[in-house]
Amino acid sequence: MRLPILALALPLALVAQEPAILAAVDRQAAPALTLLESLVNQNSGTFHHAGVRAMAELTRTEFDALGFTTRLLPMDAVNRGPHLIAEHKGNGGKPILLIGHLDTVFEPASPFQKFERKGPGATGPGVADMKGGIVVLLTALRALHAAGHLAPLPLTVMLTGDEEEPGRRPDLPNHSRLEMVRLAKLSRAALSFEGGIKGLGFDYATTARRGYLGWEVRSTGKAGHSGQVFTESSGYGAIYEISRVISTFEQTLKEPNLTFNAGLLLGGGAVQADADGKATADGKPNIIAAQALARGEVRALEPAQVSRIKDRMYAIVAKSLPGTQSEIKFVDGAPPMPPTPGNRRLLALYDDASRTAGLGRIEELDPMQRGAGDISYIAAYVDCLDGLGAVGAGTHAVGESVELDSLTKQAKRAALLIYRLGR
Repeated sequence: MRLPILALALPLALVAQEPAILAAVDRQAAPALTLLESLVNQNSGTFHHAGVRAMAELTRTEFDALGFTTRLLPMDAVNRGPHLIAEHKGNGGKPILLIGHLDTVFEPASPFQKFERKGPGATGPGVADMKGGIVVLLTALRALHAAGHLAPLPLTVMLTGDEEEPGRRPDLPNHSRLEMVRLAKLSRAALSFEGGIKGLGFDYATTARRGYLGWEVRSTGKAGHSGQVFTESSGYGAIYEISRVISTFEQTLKEPNLTFNAGLLLGGGAVQADADGKATADGKPNIIAAQALARGEVRALEPAQVSRIKDRMYAIVAKSLPGTQSEIKFVDGAPPMPPTPGNRRLLALYDDASRTAGLGRIEELDPMQRGAGDISYIAAYVDCLDGLGAVGAGTHAVGESVELDSLTKQAKRAALLIYRLGR
């Protein structure tokens, strides 16, 4: 059940404290840069479990220094590094849940390993996604502490160790997000520190994120001489059949806030593909293909949209060409985070905090501009806002960069929002 976010009506005595909070953020600018460099230089690729653990310990030290109670949550059951959970009881009210992730897409084998300052910006693995976001979060909390306003705030922080590639097992669906869901159900609001996005003269925050659903189609046909293709006895073969399926997806499934993609396609004989996408097939021009395989994903904004698209895909796959048969199966990914009145109330509070800090207005980001993220797993249980982290470019690619002035800018907005929600 969602908890209402009330309209902002802080007593003047509390509003009067806000300039001190903003000034404290400014004083954290140099320590924030030092912290960012240390975090970026610690490799924490999703599959580098020891690196994720080391990253958790680095950030754990920061939360311990602010008076949080911290613990690591092992994720050995799904072959991933640990999550970090930090709790600050404050006045004992319902906490604000603050989330992010420790891992990056850059494994130890990547050539991109070190933080490098470049004028007003910096590059490095995860510098924006999302070690910069962690620094924004910690800078906001450090400033609240320095200004004497952290003590009464009830806060819970969860930094996952596998956001970039969540660990899953068939018998443990969404196992690595169960604790996040539990914490969300106890919270008054959830704020995520994934990267911020700039507009022209204003910035954006995220009230909605599309979820994703994996799919796999397997088609079979009758192997035979190519001279008999399309005949009643030989049929069309698996390649024509799977081509029909993919083409019909493209022609009939399009609708607002929906994308669907085929990222792997094989046809011929002896088709094999492992879970990581390494695949083989054989075939000859004069043999009708007996097997075909396609894998892809669907990204959608609403749970009802996901259900509707699945039904339509099932129906398309069922209409097989003569002499062929197709089957589709779906693989759960991340649920969608639809826009809600509660999410938009949080956006309004964030916008007001930004204007108070002299940083201009905040607009609602088009959900087509943002994919799935950790906050999607808890969107059904608590009002959510995302995109509070550092502003950068080139995420998930060598050369990923961050705008260093965004660390202070975003920390000011976050500090005021957390202060107001907590009081």
